[in-house]
Amino acid sequence: MKHIVTFGEIMLRLATPGYLRFSQADVLSATFGGGEANVAVSLANYGMPVRFVTRLPENDLAGACVKDLRKHGVNTDYIVYGGDRLGIYFLETGAVARASKVVYDRAHSAMAEIRPGMVDWKRVFEDVDWFHWTGITPAISQGAAEACLEAVREANRRGITVSCDLNYRKNLWKYGAKASEIMPALVEGCDLIMGNEEDAEKVFGIKPEGFDASATGGKVDSDSFEQVCRQLMARFPKAQKVALTLRGSVNANHNTWGGVLFDGERLYRSARYDITHIVDRVGGGDAFMGGLIYGLRTYVGDDQKALDFAAAASCLKHTIYGDYNQVTTREVESLMAGDGSGRVSR
Repeated sequence: MKHIVTFGEIMLRLATPGYLRFSQADVLSATFGGGEANVAVSLANYGMPVRFVTRLPENDLAGACVKDLRKHGVNTDYIVYGGDRLGIYFLETGAVARASKVVYDRAHSAMAEIRPGMVDWKRVFEDVDWFHWTGITPAISQGAAEACLEAVREANRRGITVSCDLNYRKNLWKYGAKASEIMPALVEGCDLIMGNEEDAEKVFGIKPEGFDASATGGKVDSDSFEQVCRQLMARFPKAQKVALTLRGSVNANHNTWGGVLFDGERLYRSARYDITHIVDRVGGGDAFMGGLIYGLRTYVGDDQKALDFAAAASCLKHTIYGDYNQVTTREVESLMAGDGSGRVSR
């Protein structure tokens, strides 16, 4: 089986315990996470050979991060080293009507200071058939955007499938460029485009008529998003498929969840999950992407089953603390088959 490559920044995650606010907490829980690393861990959990590429400083925190990735079965041999610091993000988990908050401390991180030519993409892409990146990478710096474009173009030259998660983060685009200026050249090289109910609007101005992501009341009509998929494929004709996650937010602890996949002709719809007691929603979209890549590679020709795997995998992620989706294929397939009882397995 050929390898999958993901490229982006991994950070130290410092989270308040339980539902404490930043002003209340006197300890923080330390883990690691980042969009592309989260996808890599999901794929490794499912038995897929995956390489994660990033730039890290040479210090003990970065060493702990690498060990953590290796523990989960991710190949770290292609990480490049340099720079002075590992990026950090702080998380305060919301409850009911109070939203979660994220504070970034990633300016001048090793990955933010990456430049084209630092990664030997010809070596990285040996024996590879899939490359994945997210919109977070080009958002952190001009150098990261250029390095990502370098990777996409090399993958295109080699005939490697390229996927992206649009992943718009308004708090990251601070270096003078807008997402709408940088993202088109990157997305033009993609075979699979993924986003959520807001990303296409925030990056490309594409949205369903009359849709307001802040006022769903937990209800999102999947049919209304076919026009979003069609418009994305019309703008980026290399794309063979477009996937969207659909989150209906009742409150911070209670969401509905599902997704759609469009192949240019047919809109596939997943089951809708009612997640009433969210443990940790961070990484939910990454879990969907990891599940979708696995599904498309495993259930070849069955896009419905690939989508169902992605939706079930990301539903389960909401029950797991931390950025990583630490579930097995058996657990995902059990939920796909309708077993959401939570009964003890013994």
